[in-house]
Amino acid sequence: MKEITFKSIADAVCELTRACSGLTASCSRAMRAAYDKESNENAKFALEMLMENAEVAKDRGLPVCQDTGMAVVFVKLGQDVHISGGLLTDAIDEGVRRGYRDNGYRASVLDPISRVNTRDNTPAVTHVTVTEGEKLQITFLPKGFGSENMSRLYMLTPSQGMDGVKESIINAVKLAGSNPCPPMVVGVGIGGTAEKAMMLAKEQLLREIGAPSEDSALAALEQELLLKINALGIGAQGFGGDTSALAVHIGKYPTHISALPVAVNIQCNAVRLSSVTL
Repeated sequence: MKEITFKSIADAVCELTRACSGLTASCSRAMRAAYDKESNENAKFALEMLMENAEVAKDRGLPVCQDTGMAVVFVKLGQDVHISGGLLTDAIDEGVRRGYRDNGYRASVLDPISRVNTRDNTPAVTHVTVTEGEKLQITFLPKGFGSENMSRLYMLTPSQGMDGVKESIINAVKLAGSNPCPPMVVGVGIGGTAEKAMMLAKEQLLREIGAPSEDSALAALEQELLLKINALGIGAQGFGGDTSALAVHIGKYPTHISALPVAVNIQCNAVRLSSVTL
């Protein structure tokens, strides 16, 4: 049994929040690739400004975007880990609280009814998966809501088949338009129940951008949908052009015989993500 303290978790999460000041390496590469092949002058300029903004943010330790999001935290908890000194979720919230305060990030979290701000960007949205072993892996995803508000859930019937699945995903992107600050990453979950499909879609945003699914059928579907989405002409920041999406990532899960859930969760161009294992 491995003991991990409340303080060590809070300290780790506090450090992870610094991801708000930089893009992931795969996002930077994907943005550069999009810029290099862009044929639309306005879109090319938009991509150039996005990349320059990311560099300035990184160099100065400033947020890449003023929307430093709601903290979404994914935890893989080894079943042989014992957490001492307090609850796991409280430790995560303490880390988020300190990280957002110390780095001067915007407090964007509030009560949904009263609209009173919690003033420290807590609570985080924490998802815990129990695994084997004595390790605790924490992944921090600050999710901005220009993109989160574009989430869609389609409860299709089996008779709608793959044509219905493709149509739903394309429709979700069309409805989103420029709202999620493209070029976007499109996370898709197919199967399970309503909430499982949504969770699958969100989890796809944790993948390295452009890394194909290990499932060959899903990999082919990802590529097909990416081509169709980029043909929509939304383009960088809605200026039109060749790249509306940097990637489409799809996950699946077994579902009921009478169901075909399809969920779409979109990530903006500012892909910010960090992870640590204790």
